[in-house]
Amino acid sequence: MEKAINRQKILLHHLNPSSSTQPDDSSSLSASACLAGDSAAYHRTSSFGDDVVIVAAYRTSHCKSKRGGFKDTLADDLLAPVLKAVVEKTNVKPGEIGDIVVGTVLAPGSQRASECRMAAFYAGFPETVPVRTVNRQCSSGLQAVADVAAAIRAGFYEIGIGAGLESMTANPMAWEGSVNPKVKMFEQAQNCLLPMGITSENVAHRFGVSRKEQDQAAVESHRRAAAATASGKFKDEIIPVSTKIVDPKTGEEKSVTISVDDGIRPSTTLSDLGKLKPVFKKDGSTTAGNSSQVSDGAAAVLLMKRSVAVQKGLPILGVFRTFAAVGVDPAIMGVGPAAAIPVAVKAAGLELDDIDLFEINEAFASQFVYCRNKLGLDPEKINVNGGAMAIGHPLGATGARCVATLLHEMKKRGRDCRFGVISMCIGTGMGAAAVFERGDCADELCNARKVDDLLLSKDAR
Repeated sequence: MEKAINRQKILLHHLNPSSSTQPDDSSSLSASACLAGDSAAYHRTSSFGDDVVIVAAYRTSHCKSKRGGFKDTLADDLLAPVLKAVVEKTNVKPGEIGDIVVGTVLAPGSQRASECRMAAFYAGFPETVPVRTVNRQCSSGLQAVADVAAAIRAGFYEIGIGAGLESMTANPMAWEGSVNPKVKMFEQAQNCLLPMGITSENVAHRFGVSRKEQDQAAVESHRRAAAATASGKFKDEIIPVSTKIVDPKTGEEKSVTISVDDGIRPSTTLSDLGKLKPVFKKDGSTTAGNSSQVSDGAAAVLLMKRSVAVQKGLPILGVFRTFAAVGVDPAIMGVGPAAAIPVAVKAAGLELDDIDLFEINEAFASQFVYCRNKLGLDPEKINVNGGAMAIGHPLGATGARCVATLLHEMKKRGRDCRFGVISMCIGTGMGAAAVFERGDCADELCNARKVDDLLLSKDAR
């Protein structure tokens, strides 16, 4: 019993933002009096003021690779506008940023790292602000946000930017150089080299996801994205980019401002998609119509300690709660979200039913449908404004884009939407997921649960 009481005192110490460095019997908090907020609760392991919060999240439009609005825009010119936007719109001084971490996948590492540093200078950041890149394939943008959140929690700095960038026009997917012959001795290593489309076919075949289900998911993605665009939902998250488009026949340059995703097809029908031939297997079900679009785009997320945001008087868009990356069979890499989401949600002290919105990357309809069904998720909670099959999937940018899309939608929904999850599958067999909370629902006590017999209960309902 004495151990239980001591454990409770330590927990209350963590819950109390004004507590000293040592647990104190005179803590003003009483666990038996602490109730949950207006939704399910989660674990609290640090003081309220130490929460990592998001105060801004913006993206460029996502445009079709080689054919869309950014086909003649250099990668650093894609990144600079969103980096500039997150500080300009919050009046945060660029020199206050502790680090800029950019998720990016396809470009040669040292070149892209230099381009990101150049983009920071274009955006007005001083030389004192460092920049680095991170590459965890399709989760790179989310990994960048998670890395910044972790650094803030660790006390490395108080303000940072997690971003994502990909120009699939400039850097198409390709393997450079030879492959180690040893790979033939290790089946899983060999499966890391499978074309992503083949892994999609593997998921569809192994788990019985029909062509019709995949096409229906694609139609719904375009329908929702078109509706969101028409109603102006994306205006709060998209930063217009002034650039140029070059006529491939005449070489004539035209100045344009890109502010709308150009891959969305409002008129997409099941009948139209049914006419498309499989791309990766003669008798397969994965087509250009039920796969994510190859795209160009960028996004950026400004994170800081809650206490800093409060001091600056900045509205809090969201709270970063947990992140998880897990490994799965490379041959069916698309199942990654089904494995990662439960881990991240559990780490937040939540259950799947507690999550109000999901942004699950639609790399392929086969894996999207499988993950949705495997987890038993309500389709009305997932990708409510469309996903990558309609909006596009610039690999390194997608995770950061999803943060912007999720948090702006949660803000619009208000108190009916408290917790959100972002997840994606990852090439070579992984999955990543993160849990966010709407910014205006947390308070200093909303994480604490009712205590029965000196043990925190799972739920106070």
